Amino acid sequence: MSAFPTTSLSSVCDISMGQAPRGSSYNTTKSGYPLIAGAGDFGELTPKPKHYTDAPTKLSKPGDIILCIRATIGNRNWSDTEYCLGRGVAGLTAKDADLNQAYLGHWLDHATPVLRTKGRGATFLQVSKGDIASLQIPLPPLAEQKRIAAILDTADELRTKRRQALVQLDTLVQSTFLDMFGDPVTNPMGWEQCMLGDVVHSANDGPHVSPRYVENVESGVPFLSTRHIKPGEVVWEDLKYIDQDEANRQWKKCKPEPGDILYTKGGTTGIAARVITSKPFAVWVHVALLKPNVKEVHPIWMETMLNSAYCYTQSQRYTHGIANRDLGLKRMVKIRMYLPPLAQQCDFASMAASIQHQRASQRAHLADLDTLFASLQSRAFRGDL
Repeated sequence: MSAFPTTSLSSVCDISMGQAPRGSSYNTTKSGYPLIAGAGDFGELTPKPKHYTDAPTKLSKPGDIILCIRATIGNRNWSDTEYCLGRGVAGLTAKDADLNQAYLGHWLDHATPVLRTKGRGATFLQVSKGDIASLQIPLPPLAEQKRIAAILDTADELRTKRRQALVQLDTLVQSTFLDMFGDPVTNPMGWEQCMLGDVVHSANDGPHVSPRYVENVESGVPFLSTRHIKPGEVVWEDLKYIDQDEANRQWKKCKPEPGDILYTKGGTTGIAARVITSKPFAVWVHVALLKPNVKEVHPIWMETMLNSAYCYTQSQRYTHGIANRDLGLKRMVKIRMYLPPLAQQCDFASMAASIQHQRASQRAHLADLDTLFASLQSRAFRGDL
């Protein structure tokens, strides 16, 4: 319960649902307006669009909140210019007389779990304008909203700095890779070249049917989608679970084991993360499971190679579709790479493992900050801050 009065979000906020422009208007030549189709076009704070359209439908304004309403429901970015809003997002603007935009942004983060429970759909969960509009937002006086937003902004800066440190460690892994092996584009050291399919025993994906989730976390098996796969890391947060019988059926086709590589093939494609846990889990159709031939490649080396700009660019070329993006298995295995001797891959893996250990420590610190920030948010919107 909040000490503040509450009201429906639609009474204090303008909500503009995105609409996909015609497919023939899409381009990568920066003609027209940058297009935000969904969370795959989001950056850390502001969008990082991949496509443009010269036939825009709904447009955001600078300062608007761009909210993901499909798949990764609740993710948000700030609009720093005009963007064409595709059907996977909505634009939210506070009515200045009643609601502060920065306060709204923080409250949307806090309200994301509630919004996600409203999601519907077989392939992708999605929320409607009515779902967003009906959310009940605590509404203290504007001066108090600004005070709360300022406190949360300051606390959030600590998390931002920690995330930046993590990015620097990620950059260090890639720069070490390039120092040891050279740019894959030019292959200055003349390494043997191959395709991804040449150095894996198999490339499979998860089930092509919607899973039946279970509520009992203790007896359930974690079920991962693309949003759990980050470059070089599996994120064990905001999980869903399936029962053991369904997991057993899925594992006949696709069972993750330590040393395997998870590679995103639907939605946000071309991201690789190595499996380092022996605890059981399953993956959905949008995640490919690569089993490296360890006589040819070290899993850490392969993970880093797949996350290089060279391989990522190829993955985007092999990804088909706009709204429903898919990197098919038969196309995926055509991704080209070079192949240094295994002994040198192992030398790199040792250095990368040390960096990744530091990254794990930084990630743990960030998790602590996230917990503290969530507590601070909860107090703020209850009126206890």
